[in-house]
Order: sequence, then structure tokens, then C-alpha cells
Amino acid sequence: MKPTLSSRLQTALFGLTAALSTAAVLAAPPNATLYKSPYCGCCEEYVKYLKQNGFNVKTINKDDMNTVKTQYGTRNVASCHTMQIGQYVVEGHVPVAAIRKMLKEKPAIKGIALPGMPPNSPGMGPEKPGSLNITAIQKDGSARHYMKL
Repeated sequence: MKPTLSSRLQTALFGLTAALSTAAVLAAPPNATLYKSPYCGCCEEYVKYLKQNGFNVKTINKDDMNTVKTQYGTRNVASCHTMQIGQYVVEGHVPVAAIRKMLKEKPAIKGIALPGMPPNSPGMGPEKPGSLNITAIQKDGSARHYMKL
């Protein structure tokens, strides 16, 4: 039996619907949980920056950030806030370019960090290209260079 136009159209529409559904899932904004001190203003600026760049961010205020940093293994690369995104941790004012790279490439690391509070990082002031050294937090807790932005 020769397929009719309507069955061809149905097949095409089914394929298109499946493709669009898959694309929508892949393009879904990343969900993140950011732990911060309730008194930190730069953390709020960083959350705004993430949201402006398409991230869904849930913020949790913690009076004891040392416990959070111990839990996520970021004490040796500490900054003012700690974020969990997917299977990774992000410590500090890490630019979204580095986060997206990590999420896309899925390296075998614990996460990435921008130690301290560099004045030219997102949430801290105007970014200065080439001035931020992003650190990879290895699964054993050691730190290695990840990228420069």
C-alpha cells in the first residue's frame, strides 16, 4: 500500500515534534543552588549575572559558609559563595563561559573555582579579559589550572 500524503505528513510532524522536544531539553537553562552569607552584596550581584545569562539559581543563605565549603571540598580555593550545578561545584565569581565549558565538556573533575574575590570578576566589577585564572578542583581535592578568561 502506497503511503498517503496524510501518513507522510503525520510521520514528518512526529519527527519534527521529537526533534523540537529534544532540543528544548538540551537548551533548558542550567539549574543551580548557590550558598552564600546573608550579608554578602557581591553574591547577590553574581546571582543577577547568572540569571541574566540564562541560569536558574536558587539561593540559600548560610551563616556558616565554612561548613558548606568543607561539604563541597572547596576550602583550599575558597571565595565568598559556593554553587552546586549538576554534578559539579562552582566556587566564587566564575564567569559563565567557564561554567558552560565545564557543563558541555563534562570533565572528570569535582568542579571549578575562581579563588578569592578578584575585583574584575562577575559581580565584583567590570570584567577584564585575560585576567581571570579559573582553577579545576580535582576529585582528590587538589587544584589545577583550568582556563584563563
